[in-house]
Amino acid sequence: MRFLFLAAASAVLSASIDDCPGYTASNVVESDGKLTADLSLAGTACNIYGTDLSDLKLLVEYQTGSRLHVKIYDAGLQVYQIQESVLPRPPNPGVLASDSAIKFQLTEEPFSFSISRTESDEVLFDTNGTKLVFESQYVYLRTWLPSDPNLYGLGEHSDSFRLSTDNYKRTIWNAESPGIPRNKNLYGSHPNYLEHRSGSGSHGVALLNANGMDVNINKTDSGDQYLEYNILGGVLDFYFLAGPSPTNVSKQYAEVIGLPAMMSYWTFGFQQCKYGWPDIQYETDVVANYSAANIPLEVLWADIDYMDKRRDFTLDPEKYPLDKVRELVDDLHQHGQKYVMMLDPGVQKSDSYAPYSRGVEAGAFIKAVDGSLYRGEQWAGEVVWPDWFAPKTQDWWTDEILRFFDPETGVDIDGAWNDMNEVSNFCASVDCDPSGDATKRSIGADVPQKALRTPRRSEGDMKGLPDRDLFNPDYRIDNHQGDLSIRTLYTNNTNADGTVQYDTHNLHGLMMITATRNSLITRRPNSRPFVLTRSTFISAGTKAAHWFGDNTSRWDDYRIAISQMLAFAAVHAMPMVGSDVCGFNGQAQEQMCARWALLGAFQPFYRNHADISAPNQEFYLWDLVAQAARKAIDARYRLLDYIYTAMYRAASTGAPIVNPLFFIYPDDVGTFGVDLQWFYGDALLVSPVTDDDGTSVTFYLPDDVFYDFWTLQPVRGEGAKVTLDDVAFTDIPVHIRGGTVLPLRSQSGNTTDLVRQNDFTLIVAPGTDGRASGSLYLDDGDSLDVGDRYSDISFTYDGETLRVEGIFGYETDVVVESVKILGGEEPITKDGRWSLNGAFEVTVT
Repeated sequence: MRFLFLAAASAVLSASIDDCPGYTASNVVESDGKLTADLSLAGTACNIYGTDLSDLKLLVEYQTGSRLHVKIYDAGLQVYQIQESVLPRPPNPGVLASDSAIKFQLTEEPFSFSISRTESDEVLFDTNGTKLVFESQYVYLRTWLPSDPNLYGLGEHSDSFRLSTDNYKRTIWNAESPGIPRNKNLYGSHPNYLEHRSGSGSHGVALLNANGMDVNINKTDSGDQYLEYNILGGVLDFYFLAGPSPTNVSKQYAEVIGLPAMMSYWTFGFQQCKYGWPDIQYETDVVANYSAANIPLEVLWADIDYMDKRRDFTLDPEKYPLDKVRELVDDLHQHGQKYVMMLDPGVQKSDSYAPYSRGVEAGAFIKAVDGSLYRGEQWAGEVVWPDWFAPKTQDWWTDEILRFFDPETGVDIDGAWNDMNEVSNFCASVDCDPSGDATKRSIGADVPQKALRTPRRSEGDMKGLPDRDLFNPDYRIDNHQGDLSIRTLYTNNTNADGTVQYDTHNLHGLMMITATRNSLITRRPNSRPFVLTRSTFISAGTKAAHWFGDNTSRWDDYRIAISQMLAFAAVHAMPMVGSDVCGFNGQAQEQMCARWALLGAFQPFYRNHADISAPNQEFYLWDLVAQAARKAIDARYRLLDYIYTAMYRAASTGAPIVNPLFFIYPDDVGTFGVDLQWFYGDALLVSPVTDDDGTSVTFYLPDDVFYDFWTLQPVRGEGAKVTLDDVAFTDIPVHIRGGTVLPLRSQSGNTTDLVRQNDFTLIVAPGTDGRASGSLYLDDGDSLDVGDRYSDISFTYDGETLRVEGIFGYETDVVVESVKILGGEEPITKDGRWSLNGAFEVTVT
């Protein structure tokens, strides 16, 4: 037996991709807007990492003028495909091939294809000269790239925003990732990328595949650049997006996966959390201390400290008694503040724990291969996990949320926080024993791991091929935790619909936030639900906000937060994102925390959070940080409607809420690699100090006119780097881009409710042509469906007159109290009381 195993291993090691035969296309049927073909194995199977599939299908659809769908799948329809219930595919209105901005070109033998621009024939994706490998547990495809390409995406990662192209590997497999390690897989899986080319613009490539994979970006020995997919299964389900502007790619990707969820106005306020607060009195003191320090606090968060024995839907009776928790929450609500609590996916396995008993009755938990409940280890000890595919799990989850968070008898939360949902399992191996007895659970004490394979399937169910090694496939992705099942759910576990975790692992977080969002809507049908998640997958932005996980209080993580924000907000269609301000792990330093308080104020999601092992780091604990925070939050709150408008654009069109510099200046090669600056919305250029303990910053200023946000003085950019010295730890360089109109509240407030009561000042920043434009979106800030009760107002300035037009469906007493025209030594200011309930003009000379 040992000899046979070694011989098989040796055969795998001696084979290579070059030995594989590829496929031949036949029965090609092409009609306007569609192409289909059969793909047959072109020679002797190589079986390099699995069993070659002999018969495949090719489907090509021209879905819109800018979107092309290419799908390669097995003829028997057994290979796993992401369920439509989890990730609905976009509508396919269909267009003629001749009306598409990009086109598909087929090479029949050996099968390969390319995607190119229709007008210019510029090749965007090209598999010619390489062979497709499609096996039971390995799918391989390579595309050629231009030299030194500008690639972005393939998240989640903590690497540079523009991806390295020399011997670089992006592993995609959701994993618990303390310290957000570099060049590793993290909490989310987003196998899409954007490529930007000087002169011809951007295009996007989205792969809808949930299996673990390595995406390699490298050069051949002869110097040819390529990107290749090495996937543990599933099908090749590509959407090619024509752009050609980077913003268009973002919008087109959002059309594929779903538009982001619109966030409530209050979610943009400053928020505070800490794992390790000792009791409810301490939380009450935190709120009081922020008030005493005159630092606005919008949201208080409760980590797992509030739980009894760290179990969901419980309160520690001594540290967090219900009456005291309700008292705090009522007080927060009376002052216009909010309260959000943690919900982990691990449910303690205990017959005396009612949520577990009710979940068992509902059949709501994941099963092991032997049909018993799969058991692991999490904060509550021995736990089971929800099976989001089971038909009654949603009802069970909603019932538990309605019971515990009943506004009249329980805790009246304003949002829910889903953590540990990669899934994180404290079991470090497949021999883990969470119950503390000698009985092994999921694989059975006498059953070799490799003997446990998927059951036989019926053709056409798309639930996964039979006879696969679900623990240790021959191709090993570079998962930083090790084997696929390490510190997560075992990959041979079965879901209620017959699929297995090997294929659906990366979906768990997405499905949890979907269930939580649905439950919160049931709880408050008229309000937008707020869910924060650590684990993400394609389309997570349609359900929730995301923070970048358990970073560390160090300058490098402060810098990386910018790259992560750019990737999620601009490439992965997930606008409401941010890092744990001042860092989660380790000890925050005063100067770094002051810088981070300023940086965080110009990111969409703004929360200070630290670990139980870390010292407290609330902003008021240092004088310097408190000063920085007051300045940062004052500016953020005056800008709330500007960024809320950007959120509305993201939710209605897919336009990014945060823009990399090349999104605004796509022809400026100097912007392509910038990942320490960003545009907050499309008008504000943020260029923070990023050197360790530094007081100077060198940043790129495009060839355009800008205006200092703090002084309103003009600054002429020359498409070059500029240096600012003596930047205090309470300052952050911010510039208004010429050609924009910036709506500002005339003053800030202690809560976002108070901010909404203040009038507006319109800052008109003329461009080099003397013109400017902008917009403002207004609604009640919270309704799930505002109907026609909204205003979408446009501002246009022609050098003399500011015209205010649009839709005016939201009645408000708030007015525009002044208009400031920038450009001279002092702004030209005209005061008035112009109503925002209708159009008006202001002539300023």
